[in-house]
Amino acid sequence: MLQKYLTVFFISMIPLIELRGAIPVAKGLGLPLLTSYAICILGNMIPVPFIYLFARRVLEWGKDKKFIGKLFTFFLEKGEKGGKKLQEKAGQTLFVALFLFVGIPLPGTGAWTGTLAASLLDMGFKRTVIAVMSGVILAGLIMMLASAGVFGAIGAIKA
Repeated sequence: MLQKYLTVFFISMIPLIELRGAIPVAKGLGLPLLTSYAICILGNMIPVPFIYLFARRVLEWGKDKKFIGKLFTFFLEKGEKGGKKLQEKAGQTLFVALFLFVGIPLPGTGAWTGTLAASLLDMGFKRTVIAVMSGVILAGLIMMLASAGVFGAIGAIKA
């Protein structure tokens, strides 16, 4: 059982997969959704301070290196693009935009990209962590409900 929880915990730390992929895996492994939800949130949030504090510097350093340059440039451009899009749409409500960006579980809009975008926009550390954590909680709730079949049941009732 512990091994299954650790698997879900580590999956939720992986960029682009995060808890959006870990919660359905937990369901597939037969783990209780509420416990898995909490573990996935924790796993998804552990990298956030490190991403905010160090990712921008590491990506800037590595963007012109021979073997890693293309990958690092890709991540920098993705973060900058996400940040610009957030700032254009948000204006003064950047906190809310970041929360929704992270909270709506679409590909490429998770805690990793949101945190990198916030750091590139020089959004404050505390505000970034709170907005990202709130978004991770929302995304987790959506994925938990989807994994439990709630949205399918609603669709069946409407049909």
